[in-house]
Amino acid sequence: EDESEEEPKLKYERLSNGVTEILQKDAASCMTVHEKFLALGTHYGKVYLLDVQGNITQKFDVSPVKINQISLDESGEHMGVCSEDGKVQVFGLYSAEEFHETFDCPIKIVAVHPHFVRSHFKQFVTGGKKLLLYERGWMNRWKPSVLHEGEGNIRNVKWRGHLIAWANNMGVKILDMISKQRITNVPRDDISLRPDMYPCSLCWKDNLTLIIGWGNSVKICSVKERHACEMRDLPNRYVEIVFQFDTEFYISGLAPICDQLVILSYVKEISEKTEVECCARPRLDIVQPLPESCEEISSDALTVRGFQENECRDYHLEYSEGESLFYIISPRDVVVAKERDQDDHIDWLLEKKKYEEALMAAEISQKTIKRHKILDIGLAYIKHLVEKGEYDLAARKCQKILGKNTELWEFEVYKFKEIGQLKAISRYLPRRDPVLKPLIYEMVLHEFLESDYEGFATLIKEWPGDLYNNTIIVQAVVDHLKKDPQNRTLLQTLAELYTYDQRYGRALEIYLTLRHKDVFQLIHKHNLFSSIRDKIVLLMDFDSEKAVDMLLDNEDKISIERVVEELENRPELQHLYLHKLFKRDHHKGQRYHEKQISLYAEYDRPNLLPFLRDSTHCPLEKALEICQQRNFVEETVYLLSRMGNSRSALKMIMEELQDVDKAIEFAKEQDDGELWEDLILYSIDKPPFITGLLNNIGTHVDPILLIHRIKEGMEIPNLRDSLVKILQDYNLQILLREGCKKILVVDSLSLLKKMHRTQMKGVLVDEENICESCLSPILPSDASKSFSVVVFHCRHMFHRECLPVSNTVSSVQFCNICSAKHRGPGTAVLEMKK
Repeated sequence: EDESEEEPKLKYERLSNGVTEILQKDAASCMTVHEKFLALGTHYGKVYLLDVQGNITQKFDVSPVKINQISLDESGEHMGVCSEDGKVQVFGLYSAEEFHETFDCPIKIVAVHPHFVRSHFKQFVTGGKKLLLYERGWMNRWKPSVLHEGEGNIRNVKWRGHLIAWANNMGVKILDMISKQRITNVPRDDISLRPDMYPCSLCWKDNLTLIIGWGNSVKICSVKERHACEMRDLPNRYVEIVFQFDTEFYISGLAPICDQLVILSYVKEISEKTEVECCARPRLDIVQPLPESCEEISSDALTVRGFQENECRDYHLEYSEGESLFYIISPRDVVVAKERDQDDHIDWLLEKKKYEEALMAAEISQKTIKRHKILDIGLAYIKHLVEKGEYDLAARKCQKILGKNTELWEFEVYKFKEIGQLKAISRYLPRRDPVLKPLIYEMVLHEFLESDYEGFATLIKEWPGDLYNNTIIVQAVVDHLKKDPQNRTLLQTLAELYTYDQRYGRALEIYLTLRHKDVFQLIHKHNLFSSIRDKIVLLMDFDSEKAVDMLLDNEDKISIERVVEELENRPELQHLYLHKLFKRDHHKGQRYHEKQISLYAEYDRPNLLPFLRDSTHCPLEKALEICQQRNFVEETVYLLSRMGNSRSALKMIMEELQDVDKAIEFAKEQDDGELWEDLILYSIDKPPFITGLLNNIGTHVDPILLIHRIKEGMEIPNLRDSLVKILQDYNLQILLREGCKKILVVDSLSLLKKMHRTQMKGVLVDEENICESCLSPILPSDASKSFSVVVFHCRHMFHRECLPVSNTVSSVQFCNICSAKHRGPGTAVLEMKK
């Protein structure tokens, strides 16, 4: 066998049973293959019919000497046999039909018509020194005719459809049986080879393609129709050699396989011991024909019995077209070559330890494979990986191979335990559908607990708590904590185990001790607010932001009063809580607003003033007292102004802050003339204040009041710029007033014109309208009667006689409905009379 890594294309087995018995006493000389049976000829003149397993079904004693050729028709009902003593027999296997003839020379070949079973195709050919055609004619008599002679013995013949190909000493000929014309002659290439020792091999691939092998030369010929214009005196068909190449060894047989060729080769080699040329094992090659060469696809050396004594002529290759079976015939052996199926492919992969590819091939072909099971291949693959030490890959493959088979899973886990590799398989154990016995998971957890706390913690997080006995694992962790009580990994894992076991109180204690980020999630998820009433300070110390948000979101579970009480000794935390409470709702914590003044003053002054502005519940006197004690000027100013003491507030701004802009801004907010007077009096002897007032006072107070009070000779910085700004502000005010006036005039005129256009439009009066006074139709039912109607611009209509008499001197009338509703009088626009 070839030891290379390339997978063979064919598999081989000896044809045994009856064949073994035959070849122990006799030697095979020829064989032909039908899809239903085999026909084997021997050197002692016997013909055996065999089934495909090699069992003898029938025996014929044809001659005392060698059988040269056996031929069967396509139906397998008629057989032709020729032998070395010149005997030819053609007979029916299932009928009494029979032909006997003995010639005066050895008959090398015989071939019956492929459709011999039909009455009008009763033909066969024989070949010795000449090629004879026998046809059954009148009165069932056989009439012979010579097809060819004069070029030596006929060595081989193949009949396909209407074409007969034969080989003699000079070459290969093809005869068209329809026209009875010979259409080609393919000469022999190497005339130095004896044609009896190196016979020609012929094979029809299809009805028009002939394959010729002779010596070490291969030709593939195609029979084609000749164009009508080219015929003249030529046959209507011709042959074109489409492929031609040489092989390394001498050809003993040919057969097609798809678009490739199977070649049986006779090999000679130099013996290493005697240095004499001797017969080697024959080779069976699969080649891909190319126009002038070939590509070798596979090559196998065959160990047949007695190959050391065989010659090229002793080997034959026959094949069964429908099944891709190839029979290698030698005198002492018959070997069957088959195309390898998927089972054979998997066998080869397993032999080469290519388990991954074997598993993939089995999955793809699971409906067609017969000898292999995916599970068996997978288990072999896992075993192979374990033996190689690739434990992680072996464990990963368990997921795919073992699937939902719990027994196999548990078996593999114990095997991994035996080799100390439980950790490798832990990540791949099934957690849902299927679920293994709790003991399996506990065994893995104990393995990690003894050597890898981090890995143990990871498994506890990833595995559902119902896979194992939680109590057993908790006890194991507690035992380990006795040796290492401060181990954070074990403590955190224990908290998770308590959570799985619904012992949330214990879990919460551990999380708070560890200051673990999941403590808030645990409280929310399991509604543990009753357990944290006395742990509020711990939560605030851990994460004040999250703690305050959680407490405020769950006021119904932990009241504001309880939180404030718990934080009494931690005013800074109390302030954080009350501050966020105030931000959410200004009124919820109103009872603590007085307390918050001190807390803001102590811990968060920037937010004190906003608190004082937004709160409507804090006592102003208390707040003023605290701010004055701490000298918080801005807050004091705000409180004074809020309490109505604007003058004191303004004085504090000017004296304490000395900020003219803030003083002016304060005066603007209060919009009090007396405050402006106080501000001017305070600023009159301070040039920088005067400059600030001149720049900002123009829109609120007449600047002349300030300018008149400035002492003569006082030096005021940027006075000119200030005066220019006052004038510019005045001019801007004048321009704004004029612009507003123009816009008002234009708008008034536009609206007046629109009103005039509207009032000039006609008003539709018909029988559906009614008098607003008497509520009868406005138009009389009798159109011939005279009537008088008044219609106002407001669309109210009256009969003339229904209108009240006007007591005014003016003749203009008004709609008394609109006048009563204070909508502005609508004057009459139309008076209709008839």
